[in-house]
Amino acid sequence: MRLDRSGLMGLLSSVDEELERRIVLVAVGGTAMTLLDLKPSTIDIDFTGPYDDIREFNRIQKSIPHGFKVDMWTDGAVFSQMLPTDYLEKSVPVKTKLKKIQLKALHPLDIVVTKIGRLNERDLQDIEWCIKRFKLKGSQIEKRAQGVQYAGNEKVYKINLQYVLNRFF
Repeated sequence: MRLDRSGLMGLLSSVDEELERRIVLVAVGGTAMTLLDLKPSTIDIDFTGPYDDIREFNRIQKSIPHGFKVDMWTDGAVFSQMLPTDYLEKSVPVKTKLKKIQLKALHPLDIVVTKIGRLNERDLQDIEWCIKRFKLKGSQIEKRAQGVQYAGNEKVYKINLQYVLNRFF
């Protein structure tokens, strides 16, 4: 089931009402692209953020029946990558009416470098949209990718990075 911005905000509003303190969530992948108006919807919900904030969000969202697949990572981990420590400050604030959730979306550059790890056809399309919409340069992607720690075969990540650079630049 696909989830559009309205549905995503509905879930976040439900969690927001139950929170006892303020937290920061950073949308990643398709969730970030939906919030940045790059895609009309996402297949699942993906967030990273400070460990305690993710833990608190997860505790609440699991108690609310919603039927969506929610993947959570902590402290800049996204899928099989660990972003540089400045991911949080580089993330794009998302304007909402939420009172306790400070919502952000990964910077488009970080969306690209995290999608390079898996690099399926959907990821390639997402990367292309980020590059075109935000006028990203190959040198920016290459430099940011150097700061990413990849859990798995580093050689595969480097091959994927080179493929993206060759294909789009």
